[in-house]
Amino acid sequence: MLFAKLLTVVATLLLPCVAFASAASGGPHLDGALLSGFWVIPFACMLLSIAVFPLLAPHFWHSHFGKISMFWALCFLVPFTIKFGFSLALYETLHALLLEYFPFIILLLALFTVAGGVRLTGTLVGTPLVNTLILIIGTALASWMGTTGAAMLLIRPLLRANAHRKHKVHTVVFFIFLVANIGGSLTPLGDPPLFLGFLQGVAFFWTTTHMLVPMLFTVTILTGVYFLLDNYFFGKEGRPTPEGLDASNTEKLGLEGKVNLILLLGVIGAVLLSGMWHPHVTFDVYHVPVELQNLTRDVLLLVITGLSLKLTDDESRIKNDFNWFPIVEVGKLFIGIFLSMIPAIAILKAGKDGALASVINLVTGANGEPVDVMYFWLTGLLSSFLDNAPTYLVFFNTAGGDAVHLMGEMASTLLAVSAGAVFMGANTYIGNAPNFMVRSIAEDQGVTMPSFFGYMAWSFGILIPTFVMVTFVFF
Repeated sequence: MLFAKLLTVVATLLLPCVAFASAASGGPHLDGALLSGFWVIPFACMLLSIAVFPLLAPHFWHSHFGKISMFWALCFLVPFTIKFGFSLALYETLHALLLEYFPFIILLLALFTVAGGVRLTGTLVGTPLVNTLILIIGTALASWMGTTGAAMLLIRPLLRANAHRKHKVHTVVFFIFLVANIGGSLTPLGDPPLFLGFLQGVAFFWTTTHMLVPMLFTVTILTGVYFLLDNYFFGKEGRPTPEGLDASNTEKLGLEGKVNLILLLGVIGAVLLSGMWHPHVTFDVYHVPVELQNLTRDVLLLVITGLSLKLTDDESRIKNDFNWFPIVEVGKLFIGIFLSMIPAIAILKAGKDGALASVINLVTGANGEPVDVMYFWLTGLLSSFLDNAPTYLVFFNTAGGDAVHLMGEMASTLLAVSAGAVFMGANTYIGNAPNFMVRSIAEDQGVTMPSFFGYMAWSFGILIPTFVMVTFVFF
């Protein structure tokens, strides 16, 4: 009781600090125009921790990454509370958790659990042709079952197929490029930015028709580069033959846990439901509007997760090398990312009134016309380090925010925003949700994955030149 009273007194004293930021509804609301670039420092330190600690202190990081994540979140929240008041800090924290983090992690948990219950039996041999076919299949599936769903479904079979290979890091890296990112280009089901566009009024198949050619162009380049690279490494390894590898294996090719394929359709249905069903029922949690359709989606996803655990044979999951560490790691790291990222997103949303006004001004020409090249690169580069979904929404609104107009006269601009958000999520481990999970699963299977900066060396050397070609051809 004493603590509650003290908290009330502190909140009352600090509340005037947020009077300038009151929303029309009467609740506190952060005005990003009032934030300087210094507020982004905790987020930058969070990213540097992910990049540096696994290299300099791997054992310490493995044991304490959750504490480090929360430390940087508090490094933002404590000064923010002192400066702007308890009311605004509580609102922004609840907003980030209820509307962004919890839906994000619940969806990942469902896809991770369901896809992890499907086991490909028998033996695939990781030859360059087989590996390339797996990448192509995963890329094709990603637009219809989500990049996370496709990645979680195929990463373990791919790793098992290449268990005998000496060089396999490049295979996982290209898997992240293609299956975990670029493959999600064709529908709102593929990647969260496109789903946000769908909620804003972009037609479901608009992305299919307009993103198909840029996606095929990009995928053709990357799969071609991968096939040549894997052939080179395969030759260096002495080209191991399938006969020698299959001699001790009598298990036939097939699928275990087929019920999870039905549950996967349930996950897709739950996500679609939240975008197409509008009961206009909202629950306010300290001024944060939690809509019934989104709450229903999250409950359905948790039920589906429970059904997958109940209906899938435990022995099959063990043979599928399933464990909970990847989702635990993502959950702990991304709560720090989502909270420390609050000021960065607010500054971006402030547009020309914010600290990043110079960045926003780059997308508009002297005569007020949109500069598609800059929309592509700025959306993409910011999506590489920030959550690509809100970044998409920022530039969607910067371009006018009218879906009908953007799909018509400004179709090239909407294409630039869409392609930038989806394609360049592959530039870093944190650019898109499944990137980190794929890395974690690969490391759990004994693959020594590149560091944060090491992975960026791969993306800078391969993806950036590819995106330069995409720029010249399409924008």
